[in-house]
Amino acid sequence: MSRPEQIIELTGKVSSVVDSKIRDINTITGQMRTLALNALIEAARAGDAGRGFAVVANEVKEISAQITQISAEMSRELSGSVAELSELGRDILDGIRGQRLIDLALNAIDIIDRNLYERSCDVRWWATDSAVVDAAADPAHASQRLGVILRSYTVYLDLWVADATGRVVASGRPDRYPGVLGSDVSGEDWFRRGMATRSGDDYVACDIATNPILDHAQVATYATAIREGGEANGKPAGVLGIFFDWEPQAKAVVSGIRLAGDEAARTRCLLVDARGRVIAASDGKGIMSETIELPSSDEATGSRITAAGEAIGFARTPGYETYPGLGWYGVIVQKPA
Repeated sequence: MSRPEQIIELTGKVSSVVDSKIRDINTITGQMRTLALNALIEAARAGDAGRGFAVVANEVKEISAQITQISAEMSRELSGSVAELSELGRDILDGIRGQRLIDLALNAIDIIDRNLYERSCDVRWWATDSAVVDAAADPAHASQRLGVILRSYTVYLDLWVADATGRVVASGRPDRYPGVLGSDVSGEDWFRRGMATRSGDDYVACDIATNPILDHAQVATYATAIREGGEANGKPAGVLGIFFDWEPQAKAVVSGIRLAGDEAARTRCLLVDARGRVIAASDGKGIMSETIELPSSDEATGSRITAAGEAIGFARTPGYETYPGLGWYGVIVQKPA
């Protein structure tokens, strides 16, 4: 048990003890008042002989009243202090839990950022490969070369080379995806933006999308222009598009977040894009369909407790190296124990 939890438990015990003892005091003072009243009645019956006894009975009654007043004041003051202490313990506990969820969310988005940074490096590097550069003019050997690359980089579903008109002229897996070769991608965002890149140092990173030609798989698409002569400032002759196999890679990240004890059963780990769309979930639910309410744009990290008692921690992508990220978030949602 953490120290904040101990504070809450101890304050509960103190409150219980205080309430119990004050009830005992009130019971005893009530009995004293009854005895004093009975003594006064008997003193009145005794006449002059009972006057001294009446004085004592009045004193007992007065003391009983004073004890009752002290008991009420103690109950009021201690109740306020115990409630304040309990609230302080809950605030500390919520703060610790919130920071932990933030750290877990940041870890998740950092892992995926590092992974996608590698994709941004891959696409720029392969676009200068001689077989890829030559593909725009002579695609005969390009598919073979792309296939060799795919055998070494298993995180990709396929690699495509499109000529300057937007026709796919080479694919790394033509047997697996026969509809790719010859398809027109001129209207695709990744192709248009890839052709518009200013130099070989630039690249395009797209949000997660379902690609119908790749058996409707969820992909992270990266692209850059293939330039004449493989030169960084050469004229664009086409576009290299690489399709990262998003679903299993993202699932491994959100499912691999380290949770303690019974946390796994009541915790949902998510990756969310800049629009709030869920793009990965440890429970496999809501992917590409559920929307999460995002924090204001000036909050890079934070946590909150919902009306239902759920704790939520979030962290916006910080990017990695030359990959600035796409404004995605890691989000951890945890139900109360």
